[in-house]
Amino acid sequence: MFAKPIPGRMTAAAEGDVVILLIGMRINHFWGVHHWLPVLLAMPRMLRELGRDKSRGLLGHTLLAGSPRTYYVVQYWESKEKLLAYAAAPDMFHRTAWAMVNRKERKSRQHVGLWHETYIVPEGSYESIYADMPEFGLAAATGVLPIERRGRAAADRLAHRSGARSGPEAG
Repeated sequence: MFAKPIPGRMTAAAEGDVVILLIGMRINHFWGVHHWLPVLLAMPRMLRELGRDKSRGLLGHTLLAGSPRTYYVVQYWESKEKLLAYAAAPDMFHRTAWAMVNRKERKSRQHVGLWHETYIVPEGSYESIYADMPEFGLAAATGVLPIERRGRAAADRLAHRSGARSGPEAG
């Protein structure tokens, strides 16, 4: 249950672009439990659904509480295409949950707030360091590497490019 720290300094083994979805809710009125509880319970169900089918593209996630009123999930996705495909898939629970929210929106609007932000971060525009930490965040989603593999300084890690080179200059 409690992950052991990995000794030393590590970085995430992410390659290519990184797709990050922040999605959450805010309880505006605690007494409106019947409005916000179904929303709160929907996210773990979607995460379980995605966890059972890795081909859908969710690499990993972290559940967070911003306050007693605000709960959110940081999600790491294989690609924006897979994220959008899951959101629109008629056979997945997201579609059912979103339809439920839209049906109840007028009555629930004052009781629960919803939000999401999606970021497509190009390779060379992210870097990470984890010192004496268990796998966390992007590293939990993509694995870890000793920091020396990507560079000891943030500028070196930001300069990392994946993939084999091709063409006349390769080799």
